[in-house]
Amino acid sequence: MSTFKAPRGTYDLIPPASAAYLAVREAIAAPLKRSGYGYIETPGFENVELFARGVGESTDIVTKEMYTLTTKGGDELALRPEGTASVLRAALEANLHKAGSLPVKLWYSGSYYRYERPQKGRYRHFSQVGAEAIGAEDPALDAELIILAHDAYRSLGLRNFRILLNSLGDATCRPVYRAALQDFLRGLDLDEDTRARVEINPLRVLDDKREAVREQLTGAPLLRDYLCEECKAYHAEVRELITARGVTFEDDAKLVRGLDYYTRTTFEFVHDGLGSQSAVGGGGRYDGLSEMIGGPALPSVGWALGVDRTVLALEAECIELNLPDAVSVFAVPLGEEARKVLFGVVGELRTAGVATDFAYGGKGLKAAMKAANRSGARYAIVAGERDLAEDVVQLKDMESGEQGPVPLAEVVEAIRSRLA
Repeated sequence: MSTFKAPRGTYDLIPPASAAYLAVREAIAAPLKRSGYGYIETPGFENVELFARGVGESTDIVTKEMYTLTTKGGDELALRPEGTASVLRAALEANLHKAGSLPVKLWYSGSYYRYERPQKGRYRHFSQVGAEAIGAEDPALDAELIILAHDAYRSLGLRNFRILLNSLGDATCRPVYRAALQDFLRGLDLDEDTRARVEINPLRVLDDKREAVREQLTGAPLLRDYLCEECKAYHAEVRELITARGVTFEDDAKLVRGLDYYTRTTFEFVHDGLGSQSAVGGGGRYDGLSEMIGGPALPSVGWALGVDRTVLALEAECIELNLPDAVSVFAVPLGEEARKVLFGVVGELRTAGVATDFAYGGKGLKAAMKAANRSGARYAIVAGERDLAEDVVQLKDMESGEQGPVPLAEVVEAIRSRLA
């Protein structure tokens, strides 16, 4: 046993379970790649102020959950708790918004960090795939992203997820609602921290998960009753476009998400098989975020889907992904000369695109065949001195147990044809 263990609230991805995580990432990314989104990768840490401004100083993420550090040079940095602020910062720094037509469409995949109470589905280190469309105010763009996330989940076989949808209004109508909500919340029995939040960002109180708070929110004014005509029309078109594509959703008037930068469209993907940590992903429109972090006005929309929770959703629905075999062929040499020859054959098979492994370490036949079985290979190539003298190898079907000689010069093509 090692002296060290993974830090509390984190996990290691190891084979064979890690294959499912890779498959989920690829499935989420696939519709994005087909829709004009280019890959972006940002540093694992950023200036603390980027998240304080963008995510919101009153949010739990900034006040309680960020991992922060001070460098030797005195810079205040934070491990990234979410992806949108970092991606927008990178796009602005590279002037992507000036390079061509808008929107700039980007997707990303990576690890994120929040100091939370660890439980199933909630970790201090977690993985997300996200997408951002920067620089265009268009209901079709909001609808596109919701549909792409929906299509990704469907491609994985998931069925028991729901899409919650809401509009948070804009700078025209939200201030009126904010004042009405504050008047309501000031009359509730709330703790000191929550009362302070009422004055800073009252919408965040609607996102409070504590039962003692949620019970008092019955009868709270709803933002949908305060939307201006432009926001109503915008939201109606988003709903219409999604519906036209056969994507079902539920209107949730209290959905606000946990970040300050959202405006207008906001949505969440939830799975009822995950208990309290039911959200598997979500996002929305963030038209003012660019200006918050020092950039020009760039209306934008995006989402992030949790890889960890998506894997849990697959398990909840008992879905087994059709994963490619890690190894299709396993080579077993008997003797030094066979070791050299089969090592060359392994290289040829790999070049031909066939996943192949080798019995390393000078194992005997029995141990080597056990290794071949454990690898999950469909075929084993076995060769000894007598086989090489006849310019053949023995090709064994690991499922049926059938075995027969194949000319050494034809073994690569023989295996490719069988696997095809």
